[in-house]
Amino acid sequence: MNRLLSLNIYLLLLLSATYCNAQNLITNISVHDPVLIKQDSVYHLFCTGRGISAWSSTDLQHWKTELPVFTTPPQWAMDAVPGFKGHIWAPDISYYNGLYYLYYSVSAFGKNTSCIGLATNKTLNTASPEYHWTDHGKIIESVPTRTNWNAIDPNLITDHDGTPYLAFGSFWDGIKLAKLKADRTGLAQATDKLPTLARRKADTNQYTLLPGSYPADAGTNAIEAPFIFKRDRYFYLFVSADYCCRGPKSTYKMLVGRSKNLKGPYKDKQGKKMTDGGGTLILEGDTNWYGVGHNAVCNFSGTDYLVYHAYDAADKGISKLLIRKLTWVNGWPQVK
Repeated sequence: MNRLLSLNIYLLLLLSATYCNAQNLITNISVHDPVLIKQDSVYHLFCTGRGISAWSSTDLQHWKTELPVFTTPPQWAMDAVPGFKGHIWAPDISYYNGLYYLYYSVSAFGKNTSCIGLATNKTLNTASPEYHWTDHGKIIESVPTRTNWNAIDPNLITDHDGTPYLAFGSFWDGIKLAKLKADRTGLAQATDKLPTLARRKADTNQYTLLPGSYPADAGTNAIEAPFIFKRDRYFYLFVSADYCCRGPKSTYKMLVGRSKNLKGPYKDKQGKKMTDGGGTLILEGDTNWYGVGHNAVCNFSGTDYLVYHAYDAADKGISKLLIRKLTWVNGWPQVK
């Protein structure tokens, strides 16, 4: 009887440990700016890298390297961004009307010489004869001194009526929102009056300049990587604040605000607008992870997950893929 009880307790502990591991996953694959989607029984991960790095997994723990989306750099990108040689940033993946839509960024680091492009595919199964990425070229472009925003870090979101929008932005005037055409392959509005959804620092000198005199450098408005997640009556705007990509000196953290209107205003738990520097902290660095950020939010089988990269303090600050379960308390997300 005692041996049987001990065995049952051991099995319960083993199942509990497996469950925890399934909800909070730390992997050994090095990624930046991960996004995740599931086709059939396979998870597909896309992230910053040469040609857009791609991985696949059946359990979110063991990952197989796939061929990059682009084997050669798109010619339009090389023409638009001097010095671009194929390193593509911050993809965003979604599915609509029989196609997978992959928005991606090309940019000159630290400048808003940037563009967001789009590629589509009928399937993510690389063994399928229908597997082929079709590049649709440039969707939106930012130009130093002409635009006070940065066309980078795209994220697709649909309004309550199904109208598609693209959230994007990094530094300059913060996070922007642009309406897309119904087929999602181009903009449906001019770019001279795009609404701002969030700023990290309300530096009025940076935001009140006249067109044609906008700053050519990034400034101090350290906010980027928007991801909007629709849940019940609200849109939740996740952003990354402070500084990534510095290994042990990274200070990346994730903030969130919510709004019943896709165009905002987004407010944090205390009611402060994200355009005024507001944002409720979701996760920040600690002694194990120097900085955490550039997240996506995914729902698989009714469970919400936070997918992001973090700089591993135990491995020289190398960026790793982390996946953690999201719970919701009084209408606000929390990391479990």
